[in-house]
Amino acid sequence: MEIQSAFNSGVQGFQNAIDEGNQAAENIAANTVARDEEANLETSGAGISSTGASRNDEKTIPDLNQSIVDLKVAEFQAKAATQVIKSADESLGTLLDVTV
Repeated sequence: MEIQSAFNSGVQGFQNAIDEGNQAAENIAANTVARDEEANLETSGAGISSTGASRNDEKTIPDLNQSIVDLKVAEFQAKAATQVIKSADESLGTLLDVTV
């Protein structure tokens, strides 16, 4: 495997981890906002029955637990990609030291 391709793989993995982390964060925010809106409706006296529209809306809201797990997975992916980048950098440094 070439050093350049290892470096590129690390960068691409890091970018994917960032994208997945951002998506998970958006899902967490959407879930939090939806729960706040539901709580505001209940406290204002305009509560919606459990068989009403709010149950249909819940299907479109991402699961909070899954979003938190996805965020943690993205963190580990970013750490792994960082190690790949560091390894490629160290290999290149070693090669430069040998050739100089």
